[in-house]
Amino acid sequence: MSLQTEQGDRVELARQKHFLAAHAACHDKVYRYFRRRTEGASTAEDLTADVFRIAWEKSRQDQELSVLVVFGIARNVLRNHYRSTVRSQNLTQQLERQRSAELGSDDGVVREALDRLKPEEREVLLLTYWDGFSSAEVSDLLNVTATAVRMRLHRARKELSNLLRTDHFTEDPSNA
Repeated sequence: MSLQTEQGDRVELARQKHFLAAHAACHDKVYRYFRRRTEGASTAEDLTADVFRIAWEKSRQDQELSVLVVFGIARNVLRNHYRSTVRSQNLTQQLERQRSAELGSDDGVVREALDRLKPEEREVLLLTYWDGFSSAEVSDLLNVTATAVRMRLHRARKELSNLLRTDHFTEDPSNA
């Protein structure tokens, strides 16, 4: 072995010992720090792992890994986690607002009325109005005649209208 290789091995061995000592001294404290400040054990474990990954990288730079250095890293990791959580919640809220705007306010009533239709009537309505297929295309999809599709569609529209009208009157207190 060359002299440089032996020195490199000694440096790497010293680095590992230094890191393992810091890990043994701080791991449980860092985990408890995250556990008190986050929503679950798995999040605390993930954040703790991030802290020690960063600490391992810093140990390459010959920086001392004292408890205070490790907790400084932990504070930064926690701040990043909070920012990430806020961004994720904001995105989720934006998507929910966008979805509710697309669906409209009467969507729940319509869905409920659709669920009460016969399955073959509901399928014809959905294929025609939601999916935009013509009677001929729906007849090919369902393997029935175009006349049967038009008849089912007529019955489905009539039944849906009755269901929506009935729901409207039962929910409106001024009609009671």
